[in-house]
Amino acid sequence: MVDSAYDSHVRKRIEAREQQLSPFACKSLNSKGRVKPEPPPQIRGEYQRDRDRIIHTNAFRRLKHKTQVFIAPSGDHYVTRLTHTLEVTQIGRTIARALNLNEDLIEAIALGHDLGHTPFGHVGEEALDELSDTGFLHSAQSLRIVERLAKNGEGLNLTWEVREGVLNHSKPRGDFLRPDRKEDITLEAQICRASDAIAYLNHDIGDAIRAGILSVDDLPDEVNTRFGKSHASRINSLVCDIVDASWGATGEASDQVDAEIIMSADGRRLMNVLREFMFENVYMPINRNAESTLAREIMNLLYGHLVENPEQIPNIYFLNEESVDQAVVDYLSGMTDYYAITLAESIRPGISEGLSSRIIPE
Repeated sequence: MVDSAYDSHVRKRIEAREQQLSPFACKSLNSKGRVKPEPPPQIRGEYQRDRDRIIHTNAFRRLKHKTQVFIAPSGDHYVTRLTHTLEVTQIGRTIARALNLNEDLIEAIALGHDLGHTPFGHVGEEALDELSDTGFLHSAQSLRIVERLAKNGEGLNLTWEVREGVLNHSKPRGDFLRPDRKEDITLEAQICRASDAIAYLNHDIGDAIRAGILSVDDLPDEVNTRFGKSHASRINSLVCDIVDASWGATGEASDQVDAEIIMSADGRRLMNVLREFMFENVYMPINRNAESTLAREIMNLLYGHLVENPEQIPNIYFLNEESVDQAVVDYLSGMTDYYAITLAESIRPGISEGLSSRIIPE
């Protein structure tokens, strides 16, 4: 057993290292804290504690069987919501380290940002948004998980900075560095937003090529010229562009400017060109294909059945006196693709014909 003096020494060493970060970085000593005050961790910083709590949730484990873009793909190497999350974390830490910002904070935000995603990716999210009385956003659901649903309804009691980053990671179609961004979100939260876009664009290109939907030469010529044609060169180019343009965040710029996470004008323009290309040529067509239509049918079936039969919802989803609609949303959004398909099959046998056989059970 580690004694308290040793505990304090380790934690203070971690906190002292944080003081060497950029003056614009979030340090755990300056955290706005937790809703329920807790004694400090023994041998970790506050954001390390948050990271570990997220990793040990059931919601995090379920990400391995949740769709990223391609529903029920036939190959083994398509991206899942879990591998996407790990890629966002890796890119975010690279940017944070280069800008001398808090890697522990960006890691915790990135690992928790997609906990609230539905089965069947954005198709499932759109379906649930239409079905629910109050609408649905996966970013808000991710926050709900860490605040109210995890740990059998206790929540994780995360720091304000991690919860804020999780809530504000989403980006609308169009300019992913939109000018109406909240000015009070931390630089680490801004990094998560940018890293999320970099990760999903690049691995979705890889999956689309793998699926035969497009080839690298189909990408806009100016994008291939500026960012390169390989997965590695695109990510490296985008990350370096952000680091160069955001150098003021380090606190080391001779002509100090406001600290924010930005891109060069040309890099930002081409990033948005690439995003729009992917919406038009990959995301929207997939959104209308047979698998997506079937996924919506499954979501509709499950929602209607559970609203009519709330006794089939586990009691954990009623611990905080939620309405039936909210309990259904919480239960349904937390399902993996396979679990949702299995439950739908028990209600209407044959509904997933041609789809469930291609999903590996947990």
